[in-house]
Amino acid sequence: MTSEQNMNTGIEPDLKKPGFVLSIWQFLRENIAVLALIIVFIFFSAVSRGQFLTLGNLANIGRQMATITIMACGMTLVIVSANIDLSVASTLSLAAMLSAIVVQATGSTMLALITGLVSGLCIGFLNGILTTKGKIPSFLVTLGMMGVIRGVAMMVTETKPVVVYEEMYWRAFGDGNIFGFLPINIFWMVVVLIITHIILRYMVLGRYIYATGGNQEAARFTGIKTDRTIIVSFIIAGILAAFSGIILASRMHAARPGTGEGMELNVIAAVILGGTSLFGGKGTIIGSLVGALVIGMLNNGLIIMGFSSHVQMLVRGLVIILAVLFAKEERST
Repeated sequence: MTSEQNMNTGIEPDLKKPGFVLSIWQFLRENIAVLALIIVFIFFSAVSRGQFLTLGNLANIGRQMATITIMACGMTLVIVSANIDLSVASTLSLAAMLSAIVVQATGSTMLALITGLVSGLCIGFLNGILTTKGKIPSFLVTLGMMGVIRGVAMMVTETKPVVVYEEMYWRAFGDGNIFGFLPINIFWMVVVLIITHIILRYMVLGRYIYATGGNQEAARFTGIKTDRTIIVSFIIAGILAAFSGIILASRMHAARPGTGEGMELNVIAAVILGGTSLFGGKGTIIGSLVGALVIGMLNNGLIIMGFSSHVQMLVRGLVIILAVLFAKEERST
């Protein structure tokens, strides 16, 4: 029956019914992070001669990926709102420096925590204001802020590290354990995951972020204060980046101006690999967690196999490119 006959008889052709190959492709695209996690896990378990698949190494992966995952939670909110934050690693560095200086001077863990988080809040607020009110693309705003913040972090102590001697600070964020077996930084990672998942999935702010990222003009016409929504997403990302810096400084017992340099690539790769669309309007915290697991296992496995940091950078770059290709394909469908 021809299309003209279909129109005459009122029968529409079933053009949307996917074939077998298309269904497989759709499944792979929607589950790329989980499939990548399985492949990476099996590969390094097979080739590492027992070094990868041990409880000690798996716990080490968890500790290493905690900071990436926490930053990825904030980055997810920003990217879902159709923006990006390239300054998270620099924010991590500055917050760690300020927090370490305060705890060294006062001995107060709480004051050091507040100082670090407030610095992240201010940076996030500035990023949001420049993006929304200044009408500057977030890529350019945060690219510039990345250099500014890193420069300030170096100027604070003239590039000298700040050693932290306060044991309470270590135990509260980096070296402590809960119930004698759960590393404290993994505990904080789980707390952040739960909070940001609730925000994005169940709260009004989350719906506003999805709407703003999906179509900002349409969201504005429905009464959503899109500028405020974007600013809040940047503030949350800044606070979480600062908290990651505090955790990292407490683990290392010191803060250094160069800490976290290049870590924004890990964070972005985790978020995009986890299914968050660079075009905005789509993404989940759970997906970003899976993406962070993939990146953490990749980095750890490559180190075990003796590859240099240059190879790790190459792999991260390829992961981002492949993830964006999937996102682009989905956008065009």
